[in-house]
Amino acid sequence: MLIILKHVPHEGPGLLAEMMEGRGVPHRSIEIFEEGVPLSAAGFTGIVSMGGPMSVNDGHEGIEREKALLLEAIQRDLPVLGVCLGAQILASALGARVYPGEHPEVGWGEVELTPEGMDDPLFSGVEKVLPVLHWHQETFDLPEGALRLASSRLYPNQAFRWGKKAYGFQFHLEVDEEMVQEWTQREQAGGEGLTPDTAALEGRVRTCLGPVRFAGSMVFGRFLDLVVGRRSG
Repeated sequence: MLIILKHVPHEGPGLLAEMMEGRGVPHRSIEIFEEGVPLSAAGFTGIVSMGGPMSVNDGHEGIEREKALLLEAIQRDLPVLGVCLGAQILASALGARVYPGEHPEVGWGEVELTPEGMDDPLFSGVEKVLPVLHWHQETFDLPEGALRLASSRLYPNQAFRWGKKAYGFQFHLEVDEEMVQEWTQREQAGGEGLTPDTAALEGRVRTCLGPVRFAGSMVFGRFLDLVVGRRSG
């Protein structure tokens, strides 16, 4: 069972959920602030930690418990993936500092794979310049022992791998059109105050979403290969 940890209802697995359904990968989503964090990773085939508007530094008990769960999963050699806030939680669990960046990074953009990223099992064969959706204002230091896989102009640590199966992505590849619309509507209503130009972001959905999801299908497909390999093993 692949476990999806959600911090808010509107930041779910999106494309990843579609791919899990299509491949018949058993999975379950848990909203940690409603249902609580699982006490143990025993019996799981992997864990994915999604995004959210809160900070690792807010002192939420649920996030502290999640950090311990991710570390246990790594110790059990389970595939682990953190997305946006989830990447920050994973980095913090591995001992790295999480802190506000100089500027929010929001909107359609790209990251560039490092040489280590080009050789990574999840990104190998993907274009060096990867189309993504950015939606964050905090960042993190690279955890000790981790490999930097991707960077952007504003933030050098956009993706990392620790060990063989633990990944953190600061960016979003999982989004679908409904998610983008909901996020922009929340920003228009006051939201997180990350971007004043939600109209431009929404207006580019048709041209930008396809390449992001194409890249996401390749990367998530390979992550699910790790999960299925663990399950069948």
